[in-house]
Amino acid sequence: MSNPWRGEVRLVIDGTAHEMRLTLGALAELEAGLGEDSLVGLIRRFEEGQYAARDVLALIVAGLRGGGWKGEARDLLTATVEGGPLAASKAAAELLARAFMTPGESA
Repeated sequence: MSNPWRGEVRLVIDGTAHEMRLTLGALAELEAGLGEDSLVGLIRRFEEGQYAARDVLALIVAGLRGGGWKGEARDLLTATVEGGPLAASKAAAELLARAFMTPGESA
């Protein structure tokens, strides 16, 4: 079960539940992978609904790594996400929101 107080978001990939979390290292990797100077641009794209599939994939990979997963982005190219692309997008947005929330706020 995911713990929102730790910023965790659950995503089921190929029938296996994964707890994703954006640690400081995962956030740094995310910035580097997206070529952003900061995460503000990524946050803005999600808030405005202008994000791309690569943004969703990058967030999911970073979150999975923050949760202890040892895979690579290419491992997810043929994976099945329970709920499809919409569920993946929602999980990515929630993951990003939870990374910057204080206890008591809701995503």
